[in-house]
Amino acid sequence: MLFSFALLAVAALCGVADAQTFPNPGLVTGDTTVADPTMVKDSAGTYFVYSTAPGLQILTSTDRTAFTFAGTVWPNGASWTDVYTGTTNGNLWAPDCTYLNGQFYLYYAASSFGSQNSAIFFATSTTGLSGSFTNQGLVTSTATGDAFNAIDPNLIVMGSVWFLSFGSFWDGIYGELLASNTGKPSGTTLDHLAQRFVNSDAMEASVIFQNGDFFYLFTSWDLCCMGTSSTYSIHVGRSTTYNGNYVDADGVALTDGGGTIVLESHGDIIGPGGQDLLNDVDGVVMVYHYYTSAGTFLGINLLDFSTGWPVVV
Repeated sequence: MLFSFALLAVAALCGVADAQTFPNPGLVTGDTTVADPTMVKDSAGTYFVYSTAPGLQILTSTDRTAFTFAGTVWPNGASWTDVYTGTTNGNLWAPDCTYLNGQFYLYYAASSFGSQNSAIFFATSTTGLSGSFTNQGLVTSTATGDAFNAIDPNLIVMGSVWFLSFGSFWDGIYGELLASNTGKPSGTTLDHLAQRFVNSDAMEASVIFQNGDFFYLFTSWDLCCMGTSSTYSIHVGRSTTYNGNYVDADGVALTDGGGTIVLESHGDIIGPGGQDLLNDVDGVVMVYHYYTSAGTFLGINLLDFSTGWPVVV
């Protein structure tokens, strides 16, 4: 899916987007029903989208436009997650995939709505295909009374430095260093990255993305998973360091409730969120889900960072 340079330039002149300037999702066809998508591109040029579902859904595409259902990560279920989902072969949430040196690194969460009985798990594959992943076990977990909730993982890799962010509601978004040789925590230090203090502290789905001199922390605010009653929206802050000091475009710290709007409901596009970012040949791509009266679907747009803040184009 390609976007014209002219459209990119016009959006850049608009600065940080507002509710009147949000474009619709770009064209996608085929199997496009998703929730909480993450997208990677392998060395052969195939796109893989992993998303929330029992066993974690897989879509593939050769052109980032036409997508085909390709089964699930765990076609025989993931019994090690049942103690967190509270059922057999329950929904596994908000995967995050990184493709690096011929390997797919997949983080995902197991929980149930409103619970801190939650866990983040890790898996690897050399093909990314259904049934090919090896369970690498538990990364972190939470229980009732903890400061955060261990769901919605996101990995950023900076050379030998691996940093995983996560969190939902409660005290917001946290992060920790991982050992690159294990994909598991290398210590016990947690960095507090962002928090809200209104609307039940509704913030989740963190993504840290490096562009130029800044690290950008994207989050989804308010309520997901309610069809056309969903109130999800995507917000951002930036920092010169990956593990803290994020502020929004007004200078408000994300740990003080700051966050600049990137994308929100507009027209028939309801509750965009659960986002992920990818560098591709035509620019920075943001994938997300959104709702219409027909269901929940894959949204794909480019982001323009020329103003120093991401603008959806």
